[in-house]
Amino acid sequence: MSGKWILAAFVAGCGAFAVAVLRKATKRRVNEGWPTNFAHRGASLRAPENTLEAFRLAARSGAGGLELDVHMTSDGRVVVIHDDSVDRTTEGTGLVRRMTLHEVQSLDAGYRFTPDGGTTYPYRDRDVRVPELGEVLREFPDHKVNIDIKEEQPGVEAALLETIEDAGDRVLVVSEMQTVVERVRELSGNSISTGASRREIGDFYRLSRLRLEFLVRPPYDALQVPVEYGGREVVTPLFVKAAHDRGVRVDVWTIDDPEEMRRLLDLGADVIMTNRPEVLEGVLRAS
Repeated sequence: MSGKWILAAFVAGCGAFAVAVLRKATKRRVNEGWPTNFAHRGASLRAPENTLEAFRLAARSGAGGLELDVHMTSDGRVVVIHDDSVDRTTEGTGLVRRMTLHEVQSLDAGYRFTPDGGTTYPYRDRDVRVPELGEVLREFPDHKVNIDIKEEQPGVEAALLETIEDAGDRVLVVSEMQTVVERVRELSGNSISTGASRREIGDFYRLSRLRLEFLVRPPYDALQVPVEYGGREVVTPLFVKAAHDRGVRVDVWTIDDPEEMRRLLDLGADVIMTNRPEVLEGVLRAS
């Protein structure tokens, strides 16, 4: 046998051995203590999104977890708001990153809210504020909290970690941005649970379709995905099994229809993010 063929056989043998080792590697366990019912920005169809009022209503409606979004103000405070500006949800205008905490909290966070797209404004002038993240964590000590960093801002990861340092294992930090989740992992020494970035989700999805998910060593605890993306179904039995085989949860957003909730739960989805936590609570009780 020529040297070329000997080398090829050796490489092939090493590859087969590596695959066998990866397949037999100890699997992480999926965190089964994580609640299924996560209120998306609180009970956001019945109260102004990302406010204490919405989170209180979600808690009373049976949600075990609160999903929320954060930005950092110009004075380094982490506030709970989805958009990078205050324009859509308050009577004010301007970018959150250019406003102080006082300026953001002087605005009416219920000013534009109408339940189910109606024409009445029941929360206007009711002193509904944009909360700080710490306020939410203190008021709901028994709830899991899913924190989505919406914007890449210098220092936001450190400010966030300082805010959640006493929250223990009841928080999950997520972001679509790879650089943000990598900094959270690095700064925390991987002591904080994180979700997969958009890039990590795409990589896992492609490998799972090829049944090569065993090649992934996930630095994340959850894959947070829509039911479909770009015309392709994402949450399939194959995808869910692949995630669970790697010890990773599948969190699906944003689901408000009870039949779709049931279908996804039957597929094995671990978390349903919903604007209607009271509906999901009814589905879970009936199952």
